[in-house]
Amino acid sequence: MLTQLSHHIERVPSCAHERLHRTAGKDVGCHAMSHRSIGWRRGGTHLVAMLCAARIVLFSHEAEAQCSARDVLQNHLILKKTPSADMPPVLVRSAVAVPVWKTITVGTFANSFSLRNALDAAGCRIGDLAGEILARPAFTVSATKTNVELIAVSVAELGFQTDTASLADIYARARQLGFGLAAAEVAPQLRLQYFDQPIGEFLVVGMEPVKTWAGDPVILTVANGGAGLLLIGQDGSADAEISAVSRILFVRANEALPAEAAHVLDETAAPVHR
Repeated sequence: MLTQLSHHIERVPSCAHERLHRTAGKDVGCHAMSHRSIGWRRGGTHLVAMLCAARIVLFSHEAEAQCSARDVLQNHLILKKTPSADMPPVLVRSAVAVPVWKTITVGTFANSFSLRNALDAAGCRIGDLAGEILARPAFTVSATKTNVELIAVSVAELGFQTDTASLADIYARARQLGFGLAAAEVAPQLRLQYFDQPIGEFLVVGMEPVKTWAGDPVILTVANGGAGLLLIGQDGSADAEISAVSRILFVRANEALPAEAAHVLDETAAPVHR
């Protein structure tokens, strides 16, 4: 699965966010030391004060960071684990019948810059494409705090029996079944609210692509590659090929399918061939 995704997903620099290190084997105290020289005392006190400030910043950084490999392991031990989206494939016949995978909250940041800062503070690694998308004017955040119910389905569960399917065909089939595309804000918000993501899980967010400065359409992926939690971008063009085993996050359409239409789909739904 990782090999198949690697052709479409951007690579993240390995040194994107390095942790600060403590002084080896020593702890810095926050008390002033006496000395005969008043000048040294003043300078020494100032130096110790600076070390104390640095220590506070370090502790604050460690308290906020949640996305590093070490933090991910701790989160798995402490936090209530969210069910993995990587479940055995079952043919989906209607969005109404698919249970909610995870509920997140959007509209909690004033702007995209505040959202990006929160990702940085949490130590989440952001790929170049994802970082560019977050900075684009087309990427907006909700002005209203709202809960969003996410549904995870694989390309195969949507009825495709080929190894891959185009993004356009996947979206068309999803809409036919009663799914809707999520707002672009969902991807970074999910990254901040899914710290117990299993290693090796890559979740593509079904969203309208956002174009880079060069005009290339990009969609976002929330992932745990094993070395920490990631937010990365991938090809969002209509003909982009997505693996059948890839899991995509959708929301339910604003209006659920009428019972009659759902019944017809249930009776006539057939695997889609490309």
